[in-house]
Amino acid sequence: MNKHTDFAPLLTRAAEAETTSDPSSVMTLLADSDTTGGLLTSYRSTFAEGAVGAPAHFHTRAAELFFVIDGSLRVLVNEEVTVLNSGDFLLVPPNTPHAFAAATGSTADVLFVFTPGMARFDYLRLLGRVMRGEASPQEIKDSSEQYDNHYVDSPAWRAELAS
Repeated sequence: MNKHTDFAPLLTRAAEAETTSDPSSVMTLLADSDTTGGLLTSYRSTFAEGAVGAPAHFHTRAAELFFVIDGSLRVLVNEEVTVLNSGDFLLVPPNTPHAFAAATGSTADVLFVFTPGMARFDYLRLLGRVMRGEASPQEIKDSSEQYDNHYVDSPAWRAELAS
């Protein structure tokens, strides 16, 4: 059977969804690639005011979609920083450096979707453990190929976070 049709309809109730957190955000795990026939992976993140979401990075195998449910999110795409507000949508193609954080003075509630799907829930769990001091940042570096998360330096993003 076709990989993309070999899955049952998926309903994830908010009250029953697994969450993982770090000191400044909560991630609600909605659908990973193993439950969507590889079509997508999706989670929702709520960022506290001043929360830094992710440093500059790119994915080689998936596009990443951002939909801001509420609040405002600063986003780097290549070397350009913009602010996404409630209702804004952004699609970042593979191999495009990007980063994100709650906009200055704002919280952010954001739906993330990766397509095609990638097994990312273990990465999000690891990220939470690192942010809470329960795991080493080296574990994230060591998992870059496994989770298709490749970190890069961005002078524009460093300047944005310093402002």
